[in-house]
Amino acid sequence: MRTRYVIITPTRDEERTVEQTLRSVTSQTVRPVRWVIVNDGSTDRTREIIERYLPEHPWIELVDRVDRGYRALGGGVVDAFDCGFERVRDLGWDFVVKLDADLAFEPDYFERLLQRFDDNPKLGMASGKTFLVEGGQKRIEYCHDEHVRGPAKMYARDCFERIGGLEPVRGWDMIDETRAQMLGLETRSFLDLEIIHLRPIDGRQSQVLRSRFEMGKLYYFLGYHWLYHLVRSARSAWQDYPRGIGGIMLLLGYFTAALRGAEQYDPEYVAFVHRKQRERLSLAHWKSFWRSSVRPTT
Repeated sequence: MRTRYVIITPTRDEERTVEQTLRSVTSQTVRPVRWVIVNDGSTDRTREIIERYLPEHPWIELVDRVDRGYRALGGGVVDAFDCGFERVRDLGWDFVVKLDADLAFEPDYFERLLQRFDDNPKLGMASGKTFLVEGGQKRIEYCHDEHVRGPAKMYARDCFERIGGLEPVRGWDMIDETRAQMLGLETRSFLDLEIIHLRPIDGRQSQVLRSRFEMGKLYYFLGYHWLYHLVRSARSAWQDYPRGIGGIMLLLGYFTAALRGAEQYDPEYVAFVHRKQRERLSLAHWKSFWRSSVRPTT
């Protein structure tokens, strides 16, 4: 089994969560060849917390970037990732992981994920599913099985190189997996590989409703089918943060872009997305969603 993997973690102002991520990675049964943590201009205690782990774990490298003065979604994250990737590009790695600093997972998480690649040579990228903990209960942040969670993506080297790395735009984590699928590679997130997300998606945004509106516009740009997006927004209103109105803003952003005739991504890409989303508007897909959503948690 191929086990040589490297991790890149872009991080900015993560003092509340980064230590749990540090504990999770340093306790892995199969540890990474190198873990590069890119401190993207943190102004809190993030750097101080990371520094405490460096003496005992020489395979962790901390890289500092100048503070740009704000958190940059999409492009800023990818720029920080690319900065870290330059530190491992020439290492003999088989897999590269983009890992956020607000996650926690079991000590055998990466060992089990690597086994999934060994079992399926066509698997190009994969992750576990993410869960929030609310009132002592775990609740899944639902995504369909072909979507790989942006906070914790593992890429096989061949896949990463064939898709040309990550595109520095918001929506990079949907563009990369669609490109991989268009190349005939498989992308998966696995329900039995649990990742605890220590805060909800968009939970860091001071203007979260604006963020959801902009995400709706992004989905139009990426070619989401209108019917699929309608269903997606309804599910988001029921499940995602902030409940109810977040899904409404997602819908408004999409149809605002559509009515304005906004630009969309490459036509071949959009056609592929439409076909895949029509396939997901099926009873089997909704059974999968229901099983995941009502799965007993502790």
